[in-house]
Amino acid sequence: MRRASVLSDFPSAELAHMRQPEINSLRPAFSTHKPRILILYGSLRAVSYSRLLAQEAARLLEHFGCEVRVFNPEGLPLPDAEPAGHQKVQELRDLSQWSEGQVWVSPERHGAMTAIMKAQIDWLPLSIGSIRPTQGKTLAVMQVSGGSQSFNAINQLRILGRWMRMITIPNQSSVAKAFQEFDAEGRMKPSSYYDRVVDVCEELVKFTLLIRDASAYLTDRYSERKEDAAKLEQRVSLKSI
Repeated sequence: MRRASVLSDFPSAELAHMRQPEINSLRPAFSTHKPRILILYGSLRAVSYSRLLAQEAARLLEHFGCEVRVFNPEGLPLPDAEPAGHQKVQELRDLSQWSEGQVWVSPERHGAMTAIMKAQIDWLPLSIGSIRPTQGKTLAVMQVSGGSQSFNAINQLRILGRWMRMITIPNQSSVAKAFQEFDAEGRMKPSSYYDRVVDVCEELVKFTLLIRDASAYLTDRYSERKEDAAKLEQRVSLKSI
């Protein structure tokens, strides 16, 4: 009787594809290789504070034991202006596929992220066949501002991270009046802003270590299992004709 009652509670569901969360699947054996982190920044200026902040983050992440790549957006075409086989597009996509976590650093321009930042994200496909290149990867977001502190760009980056099915960490960094925060050698000066950048990098590494081996399980969804089963059934039916 109890089983019948439970079944009657879900008349719209296909119970064959509903699964109870499994503790053991959330605690797989940890990988031992260095966390792979890709950093994107959103400016082509000769003196780019988003690039300087990206480089500062790269140093910190390497200190925390990561393997880091920083993508240079110079030469990346506008989305759809060139085929996806363009050299810079392929470089970006290969790095995204390689990464287990990412850092997005954008200047705020006209109250938003820059077009250069958005173009890089737009070139990253949500899916390639059955592969979702960014799904389940961790993400940290940062911005630099020329004036007072703002969170417009990082709020937009968070929305994009969610759209790309990434796991965006709680912490974030917004550096106000960035021209005052770096010395003549391009290194970030001691400040509460710098302390927050350290916090963000440390937290990103922790989340990446925690999530990377379980990301496939964390992003395994009922709706997609149901859809895949329907496609498989259709293929089997066509083969039998």
